[in-house]
Amino acid sequence: MKKSSLPVVLDVGPAAHQNAGLARYAERLASHLLAGHGEEIDLTLFFNRHSGHELPLSLQNAQTVTVARGQYAWRLGALASQLLRSTRLERSLPVGSLYHATEHLLPRLARPTVLTVHDLIFAAYPQHHTYTNRTFLRVAMPLFVRAADAIIAVSQQTRRDLLAHYATPAAKVRVIYEGIDDRFARRSDYQSDLRGRYSPDRPYLLMVGTLEPRKNHATAMRALARLKQTGHPHRLLIAGGQGWLFEPVVALVAELGLTDDVTFAGRVPDDDLPALYAGADALLLPSLYEGFGFPVLEAMACGTPVVCSHSSSLPEVAGDAALLVPPTDDEALAAALERILTEPGLADELRQRGTAQAARFRWEMCAAETVELYREVAGRRADADFFDSD
Repeated sequence: MKKSSLPVVLDVGPAAHQNAGLARYAERLASHLLAGHGEEIDLTLFFNRHSGHELPLSLQNAQTVTVARGQYAWRLGALASQLLRSTRLERSLPVGSLYHATEHLLPRLARPTVLTVHDLIFAAYPQHHTYTNRTFLRVAMPLFVRAADAIIAVSQQTRRDLLAHYATPAAKVRVIYEGIDDRFARRSDYQSDLRGRYSPDRPYLLMVGTLEPRKNHATAMRALARLKQTGHPHRLLIAGGQGWLFEPVVALVAELGLTDDVTFAGRVPDDDLPALYAGADALLLPSLYEGFGFPVLEAMACGTPVVCSHSSSLPEVAGDAALLVPPTDDEALAAALERILTEPGLADELRQRGTAQAARFRWEMCAAETVELYREVAGRRADADFFDSD
């Protein structure tokens, strides 16, 4: 018997407004819900079309409803709705039985709500957030977490943080891992001209991610300086959009004499990433904190050995398929890279383990588990309404 279709409103604002991990989550989840679960849910996409933002091409044919309010007006409106316990913002939203917020912004609504929490970096490392954003989240996040009927945490680390910081009931938080795209795979036909364009005539190590303090580029720079002292010819290629508080790292490059050995490539088009991963001798991710860690899995899927931090979510994402080091220990990072560059057997073993580890994280699974949660939340609310009416 065919299940009835559940009307769901999915906030895909990150896919329109951003380029980093939250954008990928919103776009990929929406795409897989539309492609694989059309009989189970009737999906409407929603976002705030401020500053002329539009959805990526992959979502532009989907059923979509928008509002056009300033970025801060919408964020502050969502916060005010929680503070005042007012559901007036329902008037701005499309009709649906359930609302799913894919970023850390949840208006007060009369319908059941699901909130995805990617990380609590602002609480763990407040110095790595702007004052404005930190202040907003300190006030708003406890309200959003309390108001949501269910919370998706993208890792066990994020779940632990939610329980610790907000005393969130454990039953309310479901870990649903994100995934990787099919284009990240071990192939021999990646375009070599891409690798040459970004790092001409030299082997390279790779970092991928927004340029911001928690990514810990400084430790990577110091590790590279150690490798240069032992004669390795490698360049460090850094792919990522400009974040904030990054000027000290740029100064460190010159201070360590690495001007000719570090390439800031800026934000790299998604279609170029597989070739860059495949061409790198290793991926570095010495982050102080990650809610998930896409680059680890993407590199593994492309057959690239990985060295990453033993902190936050990275051990659960990397499993036994990466070398793990303390995030601020440049000597340990350099030693791990030295092993990969000089021990072919170890590098091959990491490639084999990495392929298997990456295969465990699929967007299809993420979408299926999310639909299952939608039905549970909608069912709980329906049961509550039934008993309340008696």
